[in-house]
Amino acid sequence: MSITVTGKIERRNLGTGAWALVSDNGVTYEILRGADKELLKAGQKAKVKGQVREDVMTIAMIGPVLEVKSFEVLSDES
Repeated sequence: MSITVTGKIERRNLGTGAWALVSDNGVTYEILRGADKELLKAGQKAKVKGQVREDVMTIAMIGPVLEVKSFEVLSDES
């Protein structure tokens, strides 16, 4: 399922560590490994387009796994 989500990037210290996108409406998505390093900056706000991967399991299990297809970094005023 393809989605577009706006939210804040967070680093979660579970297991080997995981990156998350906490959406503006409170849903937490785990960012699939291999995402662009320009996106993976804690506290950064971004608009992310991607695909929810129901065929992937992770150790962190913090929410649906989101495979990032593209993103746009937003300013804090967005």
